[in-house]
Amino acid sequence: MKTESNGRRGMTASDISTRVIELAPEFLHGLAPDDVANVLQAATLRRFPARSIIAREGHPADEIFLILYGRARAFTTTQKGEKVLLLRIPPGDPSGGRALLARPTEYLVSTEAVTDCSALVWSRSSILLLTKKFPILLENALMIASEYFAVLRDLLVAASHHTASERIAQVLANLSREMGRTSFEGTVLNVSNEDLANEANVTIFTVSRTLGEWQRKGLVVKRRGQIVVRSPAGLAESLNSVSIS
Repeated sequence: MKTESNGRRGMTASDISTRVIELAPEFLHGLAPDDVANVLQAATLRRFPARSIIAREGHPADEIFLILYGRARAFTTTQKGEKVLLLRIPPGDPSGGRALLARPTEYLVSTEAVTDCSALVWSRSSILLLTKKFPILLENALMIASEYFAVLRDLLVAASHHTASERIAQVLANLSREMGRTSFEGTVLNVSNEDLANEANVTIFTVSRTLGEWQRKGLVVKRRGQIVVRSPAGLAESLNSVSIS
């Protein structure tokens, strides 16, 4: 295991192994402990400051990443230069999966650190050697890709058949499970209106209007760059009476 100078300070190989066991990443599912150790030994620990680009769309897919600490997200850029958020990448999830392909290709999307991140990084040459030694890595990657497809399916269904308020509520529910911090007020989410609008496929104005309505009902508290969900169950129940589209 190599640690670059910008890797997470104080993390030893033992610390990394403990963290991987804690996260139980699907990418390493089914590997024996000794095999996991071999895979980890081939990686480099690297740190990515918040808002930095981990992988860039259209650039050679020459590395694959596994987030240990922090949060990242995948996005694409339109021809007009607008950023479109696609997926959240929490600790334990990989990114840059195209590096697993035998034929050299480019990253399909960009990956950006939302917070300061520490990640295990494998070069394309090393991960291809590992997939030959441990074919289950490719099977796991295919399962992860199929789960991403399921997310895309749900987004398309939601865009076609769910109201704007339902989509916003669903995004808040997902964020509460994945990154929510419990406080005396409720579940605290560090998320902006812009991010919420992108993920729910609505306008920022619709997000602002919907959150304002929910705040008046006491369901959420909105602050700059932060939303407190007081009651996810109450929020779900309120959808029958909220008709913002």
